[in-house]
Amino acid sequence: MSKVYVFDHPLIQHKVALMRQTNTSVKDFRELAREIALLMGFEATRNLPLEEVEIETPICKTKVNMLKGEDIAIIPILRAGLGFVDGMLELVPNAKVGHVGLYRDPDTHEPVEYYCKLPKDIEKRQIFVVDPMLATGGSAVAAIDFIKQRGGTNITFMCLIAAPEGIEALQKAHPDVDIYIAAKDERLNENAYIVPGLGDAGDRLYGTK
Repeated sequence: MSKVYVFDHPLIQHKVALMRQTNTSVKDFRELAREIALLMGFEATRNLPLEEVEIETPICKTKVNMLKGEDIAIIPILRAGLGFVDGMLELVPNAKVGHVGLYRDPDTHEPVEYYCKLPKDIEKRQIFVVDPMLATGGSAVAAIDFIKQRGGTNITFMCLIAAPEGIEALQKAHPDVDIYIAAKDERLNENAYIVPGLGDAGDRLYGTK
């Protein structure tokens, strides 16, 4: 079963609290999303492989640990997942970025892919799928399905806020995918919105209603 990491860092808790407030501006909401992604990414990348290399300092030659390549892919789920990309790229600027776009069929209520563009060597990369909200889990499960169908295997999911229902659904569908969460909320309401949540993350990132 996948591992679930819920962050208790004071800076992350403070920034999430600011994002929840109804009076937080679009500008501030975007900046907070970027900052939280950077802070979360610092921990989520803890297990990236290292290799020992020899360098020369101003004093002498020495052996140090450096990243064993930078074979990382950041895959936001459109559109709200874009809010996490800049923060992750600050940590790993050479990462490749792909995109997965989904919509929910009005009749079947199943996620339908309308766009999927991934790095050509996706099977070789450590993949970070990012989306601010994990509500029912449907979009996250489907996006990871599509990535696996194209060869992706080493996948981590990162989100801002999650409901227990979404965590359970994602773990059941993809028990090999670890989940990093800034805040775990109480439940979903009758409209499948996370409670207490922060509203629609896409609308708040881009000023749409």
